[in-house]
Amino acid sequence: MRRSLLLLLALLAALWARSALYTVDAAEFVYVTRFGAPVAVHDGGTNAGLHVKAPWPVDSVLRIDRRVQSFDLPAVEALTRDPVTKTVDKTLAVDAFVTWKIPDADAADRFVKTVRTPEQAKKLLGPIVNNRLATLIAAMPIEDLIGVTDDARLLDERNERVRRRLLGTENLAGGPANPADDIRAKALNEYGIQIIDIRVRRFSYPEAVRSSIAERIRSERAKKVAEYESEARKLAANITTDADRAARIVEADAKAQKTVIEGQANADAARIRAAAYAQDREFYLFLEQLRSFQAMLADTRDVLLLTTKHPLLRILQGPPSAFGGKEK
Repeated sequence: MRRSLLLLLALLAALWARSALYTVDAAEFVYVTRFGAPVAVHDGGTNAGLHVKAPWPVDSVLRIDRRVQSFDLPAVEALTRDPVTKTVDKTLAVDAFVTWKIPDADAADRFVKTVRTPEQAKKLLGPIVNNRLATLIAAMPIEDLIGVTDDARLLDERNERVRRRLLGTENLAGGPANPADDIRAKALNEYGIQIIDIRVRRFSYPEAVRSSIAERIRSERAKKVAEYESEARKLAANITTDADRAARIVEADAKAQKTVIEGQANADAARIRAAAYAQDREFYLFLEQLRSFQAMLADTRDVLLLTTKHPLLRILQGPPSAFGGKEK
C-alpha cells in the first residue's frame, strides 16, 4: 500500500515536472504568463523548439497562430448614389472577406492584451470594415461598382480601386487618403493585427429590388439597341449616298464619253459623205434616193400609185452613168 502511494506520488511529480517543458512550433507564437502577467513571447519563426518554464500553475502558455488567416464579413446593405439626380439609388448588398496575420512578437503581445482570440478579432474588425464598405458604396455611383464590362483589365482596375479605398490608402476622389483613414495602421497599432487585404467577394441586389433592377437593365439594353440601330441607319444612308454619288459620276462620265464619241462619229460620217459627194454627185444622189425609197417601203404594205414621171421611179430605170456621166 505504502509502495503504491509512493509510486503514485512519483508519477504525479514527474507529470508536474514535465509541465515545465513546452515546445514552440514554427507556425505559432507562444505567449507565456506567470500568474496572469506576461513573461515572454516566443516567435516560432525565429525561436522554435523546446523551452523551459515554471511548472503549472505558476506559468501558463497561450498559443497564437502566426499564419495568414481570413474571415468572411457579414453581408452589408447600403444605398448607392445616382450621379445624375444627386439622389440615392438602389440598395446594394456586398459580401467581403478580410485576410490578416500577426506579424511579430510585439504585435502578438498587443493581440493577446486587446483581442486574445481570432473570433474576437472578427468581432472587432467586422464592424470597422463594414462601416467603411457602407460609406464607400454610398459615395460611389453604382456604375463604378457593378458596371457591365467584358474587359478583364477594366474589371481588375475597378476591383483594385475599391480595395484601395477600403484599406484607406485612396480617398473617394482617387487621390491620396488621410493617413488617419488607413485601417491597416489602426488595426496594427491598436490590436496587433496586420490586415493583408480586404476584398469584395460579390456585389448583388436584395431580392426586394431585383425586379426593378432587371427592368432597368432591359431599359438600358433597349436604349443601346436603339443607339446601335440609329447608328446603323446613319451608316447605311451614308453608304447609299456615296454609292449614288459615285454612280452619278460614272454615268455622267459615260454620257460625256458617249457625246464625244458620237460627235466624232458624226464628224467622220459627214467627212466621208462629203468625200463621196465630191467624187460622184450623181451616184451619191442615187444612193440617197435608194435609201429614201427603202425607208418608205420597208415597214408598210401600202400600195403606191405613182406616174412614170415621178422622181422616185427614176431609180428603177437604173443608176446614173458611172463617174459623173449623164443619163441616156
